Amino acid sequence: MTLAITNTLSGKKEPFKPLGNPVTMYVCGMTPKDRPHVGHAFMFVHMDVIRRYLEYRGYAVRYVQNFTDIDDKIIDRARVAGRDPLDWAREYTNAYFEVMDRLRIRRADEYPRVTDSIPGIIDHVQELIDGGHAYPTSTGVYFDAATFEDYGALSGRTEEDGAAGARIAVDEEKRDPRDWALWKRDDESSVTWESPWGRGRPGWHIECSTMIRHTLGERIDIHGGGADLIFPHHENELAQSEAATGRPPFVSYWTHTGLVLTDGEKMAHSVGNFTTTADVLADVPPDVLRLYLLGVHYRSPLQFSLAAIEQSRTGYQRLLAVSRAQGGADVSRETSGADLDSETAIARQAFEAAMDDDFNAPRAIGSLFEFGRAINRLAPTSTADDVERAQGVLTSLLGVLGIELHEPDAASDDATPFIDLLVHLRQQLREARQWELADEIRDDLGALDVVLEDTPDGTVWRRG
Repeated sequence: MTLAITNTLSGKKEPFKPLGNPVTMYVCGMTPKDRPHVGHAFMFVHMDVIRRYLEYRGYAVRYVQNFTDIDDKIIDRARVAGRDPLDWAREYTNAYFEVMDRLRIRRADEYPRVTDSIPGIIDHVQELIDGGHAYPTSTGVYFDAATFEDYGALSGRTEEDGAAGARIAVDEEKRDPRDWALWKRDDESSVTWESPWGRGRPGWHIECSTMIRHTLGERIDIHGGGADLIFPHHENELAQSEAATGRPPFVSYWTHTGLVLTDGEKMAHSVGNFTTTADVLADVPPDVLRLYLLGVHYRSPLQFSLAAIEQSRTGYQRLLAVSRAQGGADVSRETSGADLDSETAIARQAFEAAMDDDFNAPRAIGSLFEFGRAINRLAPTSTADDVERAQGVLTSLLGVLGIELHEPDAASDDATPFIDLLVHLRQQLREARQWELADEIRDDLGALDVVLEDTPDGTVWRRG
């Protein structure tokens, strides 16, 4: 099956045909004004999986992710706190790395920052002025949306929609309500730069256009970000980039993640309805959180729920139980392995078919749970080597999703083998219909803060 990606520009699944080698991928990173919340984790985990799967499929990938380390919100928050805006941005950039490293989101090949990109941004703005696509005013420089014929193609917004939805501008020199700032004059803020149009700083959208061009080139394969960036940010990026280079398409595949919601509303720093990723990770293992975040397709919204995370914890325990499965002690090598090898081939094929279909991680995860059930079912009639081989494939495919199987506190918990033994003994008692003794084991383990859950795939346990 050919890998297909839903392109926001066309609204259709399109066969993946990269421009060359390596595949170029740019993801809009954080504006580090506060600690990363679950909405950020959702987007970056899914983009990480897209990168991992491309590499699994044999592509080399050059992955770039920016930091918008200066903007009005950073300046405002730093001013209220009596802090330097650049120090403020550095603090929350570090906060990003702390939690995303724990989530095993692989580091980008390059992290361009706005504050390091000012000369290139100024050159880009001048290029747009020279090409007739931008004009200076007394307050800065604006892109002239009317000069880009395909403006609105990415978001589907018409000229009337754009004008009606535009913010009322205080600058009466703007030619069109849709026009946006490429450079903003500012003689008062502490963080500004000299330019041909006066001291100031860049507008938001021109920053990514410039950073992409300087790190990946004039055309790239994949551009990722949250759905809330489609308009105006990515719409304006597209217009600026293609207007400057005259080389469409700027991006071959636009990929946008759904929004994480709190009580039906977008989780956001500006609203204050956010749960930080660090707070979740204080109680939830990173692999469980990844499993939860990958439980919905990347383009779908996610209603944040702590109860649903607990369901993912149980699912993770099921996978962990598969890793403990052992082959039958008296199984003949001559009669073992064929069924398990067949299930392994089926599982790999199902996993790849799901991921080839627009990176459908939920379906891929479902195929791995099916594979886990097959391993548990066939382990007693398979040799230890056969079981370990199948478990290795399960571990490898989970690794494509960035999920690793870890025994809880395995390094310091000497009780794990004994708990496993008691759980196994209880299962034997249940099969022998010795319900009273089985319940006694369950209650005794419960008194030790070990919670048992009986599932169709067997009994799993976790610390309470």
